[in-house]
Amino acid sequence: MEHLLEELHPTMYLEYHLFGIDLSITKAVILLFLACFIVLLMVWLGGRKKSMVPTGMQNVMESLLDFVRMQMVIDVIGPKGMAYFPWIATLFLMVLVSNIIGLFPKSLAITGETGTTFAWALIVFGMYNVATFKEKGFLGYFKSFAPSGTPVWLMPIIVPIEMIGFWVLRPFSLAVRLFANMTAGHIILLVFTFMAATGAVYIKPLPFVGVVIMLLFEVFVCAIQAYIFAILAGIYVGQAVQEH
Repeated sequence: MEHLLEELHPTMYLEYHLFGIDLSITKAVILLFLACFIVLLMVWLGGRKKSMVPTGMQNVMESLLDFVRMQMVIDVIGPKGMAYFPWIATLFLMVLVSNIIGLFPKSLAITGETGTTFAWALIVFGMYNVATFKEKGFLGYFKSFAPSGTPVWLMPIIVPIEMIGFWVLRPFSLAVRLFANMTAGHIILLVFTFMAATGAVYIKPLPFVGVVIMLLFEVFVCAIQAYIFAILAGIYVGQAVQEH
């Protein structure tokens, strides 16, 4: 079982620190580069041969991107959201591909690493701040921490609570949601795998069936978690660019 649990932790290939910053090359880093390459390859193959009647990879990419454009950008942010469409589409594809890579044997749950999910959450948080300053200006940014209709005497209490919830809880919840869901699924898969490998002959089929069912379910979870992460990014940006 200890050997199986090692699959949840990245293997260290090259340890390196620069000015106190850990820049080590681990299995998670290599798989993230692989995810980037796969996303770029998907986009390149999808746009390599454009035709009026899309087929093959062009059809797949057009369907995926149209889904992101309509469900995560237009419906959530509005017309102004098209400026953020490439960013949200990239987030969706990166999370989706990273999730799926983690299902392969001898791979690693990249999104089961807090470093990965917190980095992406900070990117979303940073984009929200950029969008808010761009659309509402300096004063508008800080006015968003004072809900309309709040009595003046409550402002010293409400504003700090709103700021803590925004600067701490929002990126934390975004990162933990993805990390927890993906890690939980992989732990269940490892448990079923361990039972199938070490259990008595007459009970081996039951955990084996469990592995198959969980793998199919995890493919669904991979897509759902990518969708949730990307649509929450769209909701946050929508709060920044919309007037109400």
